[in-house]
Amino acid sequence: MKDIFKLDGKIAIVTGGAGGIGEALALGLGIHGAAVVVSSRNQEAIEKVAQKITRESGNNAIAIAADVTDEASMQNLVDEVLKKYGKIDILVNAMGMNIKRDAFEYPMEDWDKIFNVNVKGTMIACKTVGRVMKNQGKGAIVNLSSVRGIRGYTGGNTGYCATKGAVELITKALALEWAPSGIRVNALGPALVITPGTRHIADNPELAKKYASAVPMGRIGLPEDMVGAVIYLASDAAGFVSGQTIYVDGGLTAA
Repeated sequence: MKDIFKLDGKIAIVTGGAGGIGEALALGLGIHGAAVVVSSRNQEAIEKVAQKITRESGNNAIAIAADVTDEASMQNLVDEVLKKYGKIDILVNAMGMNIKRDAFEYPMEDWDKIFNVNVKGTMIACKTVGRVMKNQGKGAIVNLSSVRGIRGYTGGNTGYCATKGAVELITKALALEWAPSGIRVNALGPALVITPGTRHIADNPELAKKYASAVPMGRIGLPEDMVGAVIYLASDAAGFVSGQTIYVDGGLTAA
């Protein structure tokens, strides 16, 4: 049997590739053989990630800035990738944001901001790259959901939970609609992961203990914990898997 987890010869786009999870996923795709296009709005940040991937994986990675909330920007990204590689095999949407606000007072401008990135951005990226995959007759998309897409949480997370619930259903609906075109659409559902945005939790022993105690495996997730699931979903190993979310959560959603 061939190595069904290999991504040799595959072209992968990672949106949100400068973030903590996105960088780890982009690096993992490169190490497993894919040529990676790292994208976010911050050109300087994605250049550093692309250089790291090239250095550590031996596979060439490039950086192309794009805004997932802008259709013209995403189309430009797709056009540039096609010009260089002629195809797109994998799309990983690793972008995301959270704005925590008390639900009684949640400002609608903040509600719109978080939905703009997490929901609208996911859909724009999926449909823009999805059209290319339809023409090719195949492709694999992995969206970034969360355990909060199926489990509510306190602490001002109503907006975040709502957006991740939307990502869950976008994933399922696209998987159904695009299956005849050979496009698989799945999602990654992390629990809390230590990234630059959550580093304050890891650096506070009391907070870290609180969050870790809620996880059956007794620790908080790391970006590298997310890589295996995405490699699987992007590879031929998951050739008959679509519309699913893999929760990489230390057992949290088992309860």
